[in-house]
Amino acid sequence: MEKIMKCLFMICGILTIVFVALITIFLVASGIPAIRTIGLSQFLSSTVWAPTASNPSYGILPFILSSVYGTCGALLLGVPTGILCAVFLSKMSPAKIGNIVRNVVDLLAGIPSVVYGLVGMIIIVPYVREVFNLPDGANLFSAIIVLAVMILPSVISVSETAIKAVPKEYEEASLALGATKTESIFKVVLPAAKSGIATAIVLGTGRAAGEAMAVMMVAGNVANMPKLFRSVRFLTTAVASEMSYSSGLQRQALFSIALVLFLFIMAVNIILNVVIKKGETK
Repeated sequence: MEKIMKCLFMICGILTIVFVALITIFLVASGIPAIRTIGLSQFLSSTVWAPTASNPSYGILPFILSSVYGTCGALLLGVPTGILCAVFLSKMSPAKIGNIVRNVVDLLAGIPSVVYGLVGMIIIVPYVREVFNLPDGANLFSAIIVLAVMILPSVISVSETAIKAVPKEYEEASLALGATKTESIFKVVLPAAKSGIATAIVLGTGRAAGEAMAVMMVAGNVANMPKLFRSVRFLTTAVASEMSYSSGLQRQALFSIALVLFLFIMAVNIILNVVIKKGETK
C-alpha cells in the first residue's frame, strides 16, 4: 500500500508539471505570431489599443501598467490588513470571536468573483463617485478596493497558519525578558513566521493579478493610461472582454496578452520565491 501511494503521489506531481508545460507551450505557440506581426517594441510600448480602427493599433502598455498599479495597490491595502487580522486571530482574539471571524474569512474565500464585482458596482462605485465628486466611480481606485478585499482570505488564512507554527517558546522567552505581548508578537513571532507570510503575499499577488470578472465590473474597462480616478482596463479584462467577438490578428493579439500576463505572474512568483529562500538562509 505504501508503494502504491508513493507512486500515486509521484504521478500527481508529474501531472502538475505536465499541465503547466502544456499551458506554457499553448500560450507561447498562440501568442508569438501576433508579436512577430505587430513587433515586440510596438506591442509592449505603444499606448493605443484600437484593433478595429481603419489603421489598427495594438499597444498594451496601458493594460500592463493598470495591472501592475492595481496589483500593487491591492497588496498595499490588503496585506497589512490581512496580517493584522491573522495576528488577532492567532494571538489576541477570544475563542468565540475568533471562530466567528474565521467563518467570515472562509465565507469570503468562497464568494464567486462576479459577486464581488456586483457588490463593488452597486456600493463602491457610487460611493467613490460621490465622495470624490467624479463623473464616474468605475476607475482604478474602485478596482484596487475590490481586489484588496478579494485577497484577504488567502493572506489571512496562510499568515495565521504560519504564525501558529512558530514555537510558543519564542514568545514565552521574549515575555520572560521583559517584552510586552505586542512587542513579542511583532518583534519575535512575525519575523519567525516571515517565510509563511511571504507565501501568503505570493498567493495574494497571484489572485490580484489574475482577477478578471470583478475588475471588469468596477474598473470601467476603458483602454486609458492608468490614473487613480480614471477608468482603466487590465490585462485580464482585455482578454475577457474581447475574446468572444475577435478574429484574425486581434484574436492572436489577445493570446499574446494572455502570454504577457502569464509571464508577468510567473516572474512575480519566481522573484518572491527567491526572496523567501534568501530570507530563510539568513
